[in-house]
Amino acid sequence: MVLDGDTSSLAVGTSRDSPAHPMPRPPAWAVRYRLTAAVCDILGAFLAGVTAVVIRFGEVTPYVTPYVMASAALPAVWAVILVLNRAYEPRLIGVGAEEFRRVARAGFTLVAGVAIIAYASKTDIARGYVLIALPLATALTLGARYGLRRRLHRRRARGQGGMRRVVAVGHRTAIAELVGTFRRERYHGMEVVAACVPAHATGGVGDVPVLGDFTDVPLVVEQVRADTVAVLACPELDGTALRRLAWRLERTRTDLVVAPALMEVAGPRTAIRPVAGLPLLHVEHPELAGGRRLVKDVFDRLVAAAALVVLAPLLAVVAVAVRATSPGPALFRQRRVGRDGAEFTILKFRTMRRDAEARKVELVSDAEGVLFKVRRDPRVTPLGAALRRYSMDELPQLINVLRGDMSLVGPRPPLPEEVARYGDDVRRRLVVRPGMTGLWQVNGRSDLSWEESVRLDLRYVENWSLMLDLQILWKTWSAVARGAGAY
Repeated sequence: MVLDGDTSSLAVGTSRDSPAHPMPRPPAWAVRYRLTAAVCDILGAFLAGVTAVVIRFGEVTPYVTPYVMASAALPAVWAVILVLNRAYEPRLIGVGAEEFRRVARAGFTLVAGVAIIAYASKTDIARGYVLIALPLATALTLGARYGLRRRLHRRRARGQGGMRRVVAVGHRTAIAELVGTFRRERYHGMEVVAACVPAHATGGVGDVPVLGDFTDVPLVVEQVRADTVAVLACPELDGTALRRLAWRLERTRTDLVVAPALMEVAGPRTAIRPVAGLPLLHVEHPELAGGRRLVKDVFDRLVAAAALVVLAPLLAVVAVAVRATSPGPALFRQRRVGRDGAEFTILKFRTMRRDAEARKVELVSDAEGVLFKVRRDPRVTPLGAALRRYSMDELPQLINVLRGDMSLVGPRPPLPEEVARYGDDVRRRLVVRPGMTGLWQVNGRSDLSWEESVRLDLRYVENWSLMLDLQILWKTWSAVARGAGAY
C-alpha cells in the first residue's frame, strides 16, 4: 500500500477528514468543453432568430422591429432555458443520450412558454416566426452538441486528453474487467488511475496501482486527484457502507458511480421499485416475441426492400467487376445458422478465389478461437479486399433480410461448425435472427477477440430494441467508412 500509517480510524463513516475540504476545480478540458458548448448554443440561437426574420418577413419594417428585438434577446433566453434544464452538467459530457434529451426538452419548454405567454396576454404573435426560430435554435444546438461530442471522441481515441480520472473500488477480477472495457471503449472518457481492493488482499491489477483498501477511498481520490469513484459489485460494500462513502465524497464533489452485478442489462429493462421501504431493482425479461418483434421484422423488410431498389445499380456494377477480375460466380453462397438453430443460405459477393474452400485447411492453424478469421488471407482477391474493407461484399444479404433469414441488426451469422462448438451460454445468441450489422460491427469488427464478440452479441440479445437498432445502424456508417477491423 502506498498510503502509510494507521488507517483503522478511517473506517467508512468516520470523520477524520478536515471539515473544510477545498472544492476541486473541474478539469480544464471539461471547462473548455462547456464554454464552447455555451458559445455554440448562443450563436445557434442568434442564427435561428435572424433566419426566422429573413424567411418570415423578408425586410425590416416597423412591424418587424419587435421580432428583431426578440431575435436579439433569443440567445440569452435560450441559454437560461438550457441552464434551467441542466444541459451543461459535467457528467453529461461525451456519452449517453441524456444531454440531447435535455436540449430537446429545453426547446419544448421554450415553445410551450411562448405559447402560454401569448395566450395569457392575448398577444398576436407571428406563428411563422415562432415555428422557424425556436425549432431551428433547438436543431442547431443539437447539431453543435453532436459535433462537439464527435470531436471529443476523436481526441480521446488519439490519447489527447478529455478523460475522467477514476478510482475503481472492488475485487481485482472485476476491476481488471472494468479497466479492459474502458480501454477498449475510450470514447466513454473513463481512465482508471488507481484501485482500492479488500483489506489483506495481495497482488496488483495489471498496470493500475493499488493504493489502499475500502477504508482509504477518499484519501486515494485526493492523492491521485480523481474526479470519479467507480464501485463494483462486492459483498463488503453494502448499502450502509456506500451511503457513508457518498457522504465523504460529497465534500469534494467527487462523482460516485456504482456498477450493479447485472452489468450487461441496459437501463430500459431495469427499474427501481420500492417494496416495504426498500429500493429493489426490478429486471424485465427481454422481449423475444410479440408486438415489438413484429415491428422490428416489418421495419427490417421495408428498409431492405428500399435499399435493394436504391442500390440496384451499385450491386450490378460490383457483380460485373467481381466476374471480370477473377474466374467464378459473382455471388458466394454459404450455409449459416439463424434463429433457433435453423440453417439458411447466406449471400455475399465473392471476395476469394475459386479454390478458397480447398485451401482453407492450410490456414486453420492461423485462425484464432472459434471464429475462422485470418489476417492477410492469401485467398482474398485484390477487389475482394476492397469490398471487405468497406463491407460492400455483404450488401447481397439484404436479400436474406427480405426473405426473413436475417435482420438488419443482430448477432454475427455463425457457421454450423462454429455452432457445434458453442457452450450453453453462447447458444443464447441464436434466440434472435443474425444481423448484417451489430454491436460487433461498430466496436471493432474482426479485430475483436472471440470472447469480446460473444459478449457484445449477448448484450444485444438481452437489450435489443428498435431504438438500439437505429443507433447501431447510424454508427455502422462511420465504422464502415473507417474500414478498421475488416479483413
